[in-house]
Amino acid sequence: MPERLTEMLMDIWTPLIILWITVLPSIYMAPMNQSQVLPSGSSTGLKRLNEEQRVLHRSRRGWVWNQMFVLEEFSGPEPILVGRLHTDLDPGSSKIKYILSGDGAGTIFVINDKTGDIHAMKRLDREEKAEYTLTAQAVDRDTNQPLEPPSEFIIKVQDINDNPPEFVEGPYHATVPEMSVVGTFVTKVTATDADDPVYGNSAKLVYSILEGQPYFSIEPHTAIIKTALPNMDREAKEEYFVVIQAKDMGGHMGGLSGTTTVTITLSDVNDNPPKFAQSLYHFSVMEDVALGEPIGRVRANDLDIGENAKSSYDIIEGDGMDVFEITTDAQTQDGIIRVRKPLDFETKKSYTLKVEAANIHIDPRFLSGGPFKDTATVKIVVEDADEPPVFSSPTYLLEVHENAALNSVLGQVTAHDPDVSSSPIRFSIDRHTDLERQFNINAEDGKITLATPLDRETSTWHNITIVATETRNHSQVSRVPVAIKVLDVNDNAPEFASEHEAFLCENGKPGQVIQIVSAVDKDDPKNGHYFLYSLLPEMVNNPNFTIKKNEDNTLSILAKHSGFSRQKQEVYLLPIVISDSGTPPMSSTGTLTIRVCGCSSDGIVQSCNVEAYVLPIGLSMGALIAILACIILLLVIVVLFVTLRRHKNEPLIIKDDEDVRENIIRYDDEGGGEEDTEAFDIATLQNPDGINGFLPRKDIKPDLQFMPRQGLAPVPNGVDVDEFINVRLHEADNDPTAPPYDSIQIYGYEGKGSAAGSLSSLESSTSDSDQNFDYLSEWGPRFKRLGELYSVGESDKET
Repeated sequence: MPERLTEMLMDIWTPLIILWITVLPSIYMAPMNQSQVLPSGSSTGLKRLNEEQRVLHRSRRGWVWNQMFVLEEFSGPEPILVGRLHTDLDPGSSKIKYILSGDGAGTIFVINDKTGDIHAMKRLDREEKAEYTLTAQAVDRDTNQPLEPPSEFIIKVQDINDNPPEFVEGPYHATVPEMSVVGTFVTKVTATDADDPVYGNSAKLVYSILEGQPYFSIEPHTAIIKTALPNMDREAKEEYFVVIQAKDMGGHMGGLSGTTTVTITLSDVNDNPPKFAQSLYHFSVMEDVALGEPIGRVRANDLDIGENAKSSYDIIEGDGMDVFEITTDAQTQDGIIRVRKPLDFETKKSYTLKVEAANIHIDPRFLSGGPFKDTATVKIVVEDADEPPVFSSPTYLLEVHENAALNSVLGQVTAHDPDVSSSPIRFSIDRHTDLERQFNINAEDGKITLATPLDRETSTWHNITIVATETRNHSQVSRVPVAIKVLDVNDNAPEFASEHEAFLCENGKPGQVIQIVSAVDKDDPKNGHYFLYSLLPEMVNNPNFTIKKNEDNTLSILAKHSGFSRQKQEVYLLPIVISDSGTPPMSSTGTLTIRVCGCSSDGIVQSCNVEAYVLPIGLSMGALIAILACIILLLVIVVLFVTLRRHKNEPLIIKDDEDVRENIIRYDDEGGGEEDTEAFDIATLQNPDGINGFLPRKDIKPDLQFMPRQGLAPVPNGVDVDEFINVRLHEADNDPTAPPYDSIQIYGYEGKGSAAGSLSSLESSTSDSDQNFDYLSEWGPRFKRLGELYSVGESDKET
């Protein structure tokens, strides 16, 4: 601390001494100048001097003062004297008054109006304001009249080292590749100092490293950071923390300093080869694994990161180079081993592979360190699996003639179990491919036979699927497609390609071709079709027409003479026999219709109807059709009109025979009365208590059939009617076959023990013939008619 204080005092007093040396001569020279410039204060003195000395002098300002300086940050008990102003016009009396104006006048800087001394009243900071521009003027104290024009001067604030360096952009981050050589540029830092860079060394900075050695160094004046050690390895240490110091005063003692941090990260380079975690890998795989399925992973570790850690895998040696393949997982950088070809435990049970991992991006600077690749051995064991049957061929092609006999053998498929156990095989046809069941197969030997007749013209190809199943494990199934081609035989006769109708002009000439016809055959001979045409034996000497075979397998019909007439014969029928060249040959007869028509002179057919002769001249067929259509339309209108008139004249009152309001239906069938007991069970009406079983209901049809329920106990004789009804009501409520709607229960029970007896004649021992209804006539006029009816009945019985 004493040394620091001594340095600060020296920094303060050194400028003061320099200022004193500069200002003191000016002050002491004032009398000499005054003696020279005082006469210039008045015109009288100037004239006298000119007369005496006869020497010419230029007019100059009467001020005596130099440029002023003031130290910043100066603080003392008294205001600091900055300087003194003086004019040649000041004789030493108090008649002159000094006035100060400009920057800080009156606040920062104060002038003694009598002596011209300028004092600084406040502490000044050069970093806030480096200089002040002021104006001084001498005036008469009494009149305030200016004695000379105002003069401008500058007070400069002299700098001291009061600001430390600062790193405005810190802290810093930088990267440098690992394994870099000594002196590799890392980054550059910059510090600023607010002090005056011109005056002294207050702003002269020197840089140094406080932390981070011996790995990095810094240029003292340029602040460039470089590597100081070679072969710094990122895999050993990736990040470094460096502290940089900037010191002013050129780095000398007493200077102020500032620090910043620089975080330096080593970036990765490909300086490490991939390395397998183990030299030998073991994997096992089932022989029925699907192609492309992964069976294992290998991994080569790389200490580098990013692109420098990417590796590619390859199989370079081994007995399974064509059976397996290895690819790189882009996410994990693992080597994935996959099956490339089908495996067979019975053929080969194990494989040995040599796998290599190599870096994709190689840095040539580190090739001398060795190859950037590594190898490992992979052993793969194939495990046995229950495999499905294997057909001797992936597809089968069979041929059969369409006239082949039923149950004839078309061909045979064979399959075997590749497993060591060798299970027997059973064959079948997938009926989804043979919906019409046209083929069968022997389940034991795989012979395919014909089940239904074939027709090549209907279907030339039949594609079926044969299924082979192991008898010991029905889940092991294989399928194979079988294509059956139906070969052609000559079983179809040729026929006309279409129904031909030829037109013959009445004005035709002999030998004129009437029509050219062609034939088709559904069969497909190897050498193509060749047809033979001929007329029927009885038509060979046809007087009207003849035929001619053309080279293109067609037939021309020619007229033998001219002079055909529609009135004589309108249509001619010409039977033609068509034969093919197959074995055996097939033939058919087709009839050609030749119609005689009227033609123009150019041979264009105009009309082929006989009625055309009776048509009026100039009336075309279209006009005739239009007239006929109009006639039909009129007839339809007339029929509709007559029908509407007929319906309008019909009476609205229905005849008596058709009156449906009260139809009386008469029946001549007479019932047997009370004595007819065949239509119902009289016992039910006589004694309802005797029914103990279940009586099915006839008014509804129950949805469910129930077992007959046990009837209630018979009601004892003498029971009251009210009790009887309650019993029957309970029975109906508990009846499961009772309908869900209200129904009327009818009982013929009148009760027992009534003194009046039963009103019904069902149980009466008497009949109508034993009764006498004469008492009805005694009951009054109301029963007179009833008495007559019964008396009539008695008389009828007697007759």
